[in-house]
Amino acid sequence: MRFLLTVFSLSLALLTGCANLAEPPQATNQTELSPIAKGSAKRDSVAKLDLPNDLWERIRKGYKMPDLEGDLANDRTLWYASKPDYLSRMTERSNKYLYHIVEELEARNMPTELALLPFIESAFNPQAVSSARASGMWQFMPKTGKSFDLKQNAFRDDRRDVQASTRAALDYLERLHKMFGDWHLALAAYNWGEGNVGKAIARNKRAGQPTGYTDLNMPMETRMYVPKLQAMKNIVGNPPQFSVVLPSIPNHPYFQSVPLPRDMDVSVAAKLAEISEQDFKALNPSAHRPVLLAAGSPKILLPWDNAEVFQRNYEASTLGRMATWTAWIAPTTMKVTDAAKRVNMNEADFRAINNIPPRMLIKAGSALLVPRSAGILGDVTAQVADNGHLDLSPEAVAKRKAAAKGSKNAKGTKLASAKDSKGSGKQQAAAKGDKKGDTKVAKK
Repeated sequence: MRFLLTVFSLSLALLTGCANLAEPPQATNQTELSPIAKGSAKRDSVAKLDLPNDLWERIRKGYKMPDLEGDLANDRTLWYASKPDYLSRMTERSNKYLYHIVEELEARNMPTELALLPFIESAFNPQAVSSARASGMWQFMPKTGKSFDLKQNAFRDDRRDVQASTRAALDYLERLHKMFGDWHLALAAYNWGEGNVGKAIARNKRAGQPTGYTDLNMPMETRMYVPKLQAMKNIVGNPPQFSVVLPSIPNHPYFQSVPLPRDMDVSVAAKLAEISEQDFKALNPSAHRPVLLAAGSPKILLPWDNAEVFQRNYEASTLGRMATWTAWIAPTTMKVTDAAKRVNMNEADFRAINNIPPRMLIKAGSALLVPRSAGILGDVTAQVADNGHLDLSPEAVAKRKAAAKGSKNAKGTKLASAKDSKGSGKQQAAAKGDKKGDTKVAKK
């Protein structure tokens, strides 16, 4: 019996101790922290991010388009692979722009192989202009560019702008993909036009034929368009397979945007950023004039490490003016010779800076680039910087119109003279009649 009481007492003491362990003592003061009970602390595990160091690897991981199989794609793959110098030049140019394009594609959840499209369009040359007047890295036609808010005026062409043209191209490709539901057809429409692709699909439907990219009747340029992109996709996807060595492109922004505080010559901007004019123009190709107008282009792109350099040098600069050029609006339609005299410029220099071909007249209201005199301190207004245009008219047409106008006036004078003469004849006849009548009367 005594043994059982002892066991019961020990069990009760043990239970009481466990209860005390389960309930930590209350804080006697609100400012004191309660002790942490054993086992209540958590260790949040840190997820390992598998970020690629090389941008090519990042592009490969984002491939989403179905592969285009066939002889044309194989042929173009071998063709590009057999041109290592050409590939090297293209990829060297691309390293300034690819990171930005890939970022934009991923933000829209679009296939990253579309970042390779400028290889096909322009060989990644933002200054490229086709014989059909398509311009820029993404090769926008003037009308299409305007429909996607790419401004084209006397001082800049946003079809060449790195950020603006990329935004417009991806907007267009997204719209085409929604329209056709197929990336290969969307690319065909980007090259050939959505209307043409739509008509080709309609023809096949009427004939009871399939409507895929390879099934449509299309121009040879469009037929080869997707195979070319597939070729670049194949090479980037597995360079060693085709004995190609791609230059490493860091998975890091190449450039950043910097405010342009005032009108500034391109040469001055490049000097402040401590880069060559060639490198500056490569990042700011839309500024196709020697001056940057702050009201029209409020930001410029600079290499990542040079953006801070530009800002520091600008703030320390003692230059009274940073632009030696300004805009002048032609008050009337005039000859180039007369316009050059008005702004105290040599005619050849005036033509060259404003890209005016021979035998052309400058129409009233045209915006032209002229030297900034010492008395002009203010920057070009937003109205002119944003909307300035250059309208030209062939001298021969103007002469023909003037001659036609003169001929019309002369003809009018001749007709009037003839009419007066005819009227005069009637008056003479009437006078004769009167005279004759008078005679008759006299005889009676």
